[in-house]
Amino acid sequence: MIDHLGINVSDMEKAGAFYDRILGVLGHSRLVDFGVAIGYGTAKPEFWLSTFEGMGPNREVHVAFTAPDATTVRAWFEEAVAAGAEVLHEPRLWPEYHDAYFGAFVRDADGNNVEACCHTGDV
Repeated sequence: MIDHLGINVSDMEKAGAFYDRILGVLGHSRLVDFGVAIGYGTAKPEFWLSTFEGMGPNREVHVAFTAPDATTVRAWFEEAVAAGAEVLHEPRLWPEYHDAYFGAFVRDADGNNVEACCHTGDV
C-alpha cells in the first residue's frame, strides 16, 4: 500500500553502505544513486535515502522491511549489527502483534528505528 518511503540521513556514504548491506540480505539493492538521493528496491525504488544542507536534527523514523522467514530476519539482524547498528530488540516472536509475527529491531547511525519482520513465525 505504500509506494515509497524516504528518510533523511546526515552522512550519505555511511548510510548507503549500511543499507546496501542490510537490504541485500533481504534481496533488495541500490537501483538509483543521484548522489543526494539513493533509491532501493527490487523492481523499482521504494525506499529512499536523501540528504541536503541545513537538514538539522532528524526525527526518528520507523521502517519495517519484509523478510520471507525468520531465518532471513536473523541473517538481516546479524548483518545490521556487523554494520554498526545499535541493537534495539533481538530477533524474536512478537505475539502482542500476532502469533506468527517475528521481527528484529536496530537503530541506524542517524537514530532511525529499522526492523525486518516476517509473518511466518519462528520457522
